[in-house]
Amino acid sequence: MTVLDTRALNRATLARQLLLERAGLPALDAVAHLCGLQAQEPQEPFLGLWSRLRAFDPAELSDLLTGRRVVRTHLMRRTVHLVTTDDVMAWRARHDGMLRRRVLGVYRRELDGVDPEELATAGREVLADGEPRSMPDLARAVAGRWPAAGPRPLGEMLVAALLPTVQLPPRGLWRTRAGARYALISSWLGREIDPPAPDGSDPVGQALVRRYLTAYGPAASTDLRAWCGLAGLPGAVSALREELVAFRDERGRELLDLPDAPRPDPDTPAPVRFLPAFDNAILGYHDRGRIIDDAHRHLSVAGERVVLVDGRVAATWTVEADTVLVTPLRRFSRTDRTSVTEEGRAMDSFLSGDESDRVRIEASPG
Repeated sequence: MTVLDTRALNRATLARQLLLERAGLPALDAVAHLCGLQAQEPQEPFLGLWSRLRAFDPAELSDLLTGRRVVRTHLMRRTVHLVTTDDVMAWRARHDGMLRRRVLGVYRRELDGVDPEELATAGREVLADGEPRSMPDLARAVAGRWPAAGPRPLGEMLVAALLPTVQLPPRGLWRTRAGARYALISSWLGREIDPPAPDGSDPVGQALVRRYLTAYGPAASTDLRAWCGLAGLPGAVSALREELVAFRDERGRELLDLPDAPRPDPDTPAPVRFLPAFDNAILGYHDRGRIIDDAHRHLSVAGERVVLVDGRVAATWTVEADTVLVTPLRRFSRTDRTSVTEEGRAMDSFLSGDESDRVRIEASPG
């Protein structure tokens, strides 16, 4: 079985994630290709798409939100994702059990004695008028029946698990600050989510495996589970195994992939890329060694924006006083500094609406 080293996996990931070369895709197609973008920080998907698409216009993504072509919803790993309408309709029911378990994992004691179906019914009754509500408002409306639980556990169980909801604009629009207001998917999109397959088969699980490998492969089953949070996909993987190809990584793990998916030459040059907080390219794996060193793994869950140099996380970045500030995690060569400065200026220009292109790179460590 062919062994793919870390650099080969890195280049494959960059290609699948549209980070090896910016793509000429519409924003809607990019969101679909990436299986959604993690979006608990509302502005970060705009940065992620800018780093992946040629001539990306943030107004295009805002229009997709207001036009109900993409939505913000709790989905993979119970985190807020920006996904296409088609995907949320197809995927939401498959994530239902996982969403409930993850909320209970945090609030099991507070929700002891609360019947989930009764709570879901109460929540639907509140939202039946079609008026969007914040999570605190929704929780307060039902809290009288379960006063011991507390509003936060009730609210999170409702909007993140029991009820298929979406966060409505203006939250998530470009350069807009707005609190999260929720509505039922059926109310916002005008139809119910797709039900599970009646025959016990798992076509959605199989579709998720294919889509994941398209955007993240080659990858191990543990990587797939880390991305979506679903435990019940071994059956889907088994059903597809004959149409997949297998490799091994340097640790001996089996990696699965689609036969015709891109696996570039490991020596393919990788451009500097500025990634947003919680970017898919890092969080989409259990073993993130293909793109970030173990010593810096904590950055991927701490909400740090990072810079890729030669395809790997080499710095963090933020914006201070209309200036992109880059903090290297390792020593930069002169070529590195030039490339980071050029891409940083472009990012600052994007963020400022072409009013600024300032970059400051801090001293390298050591």
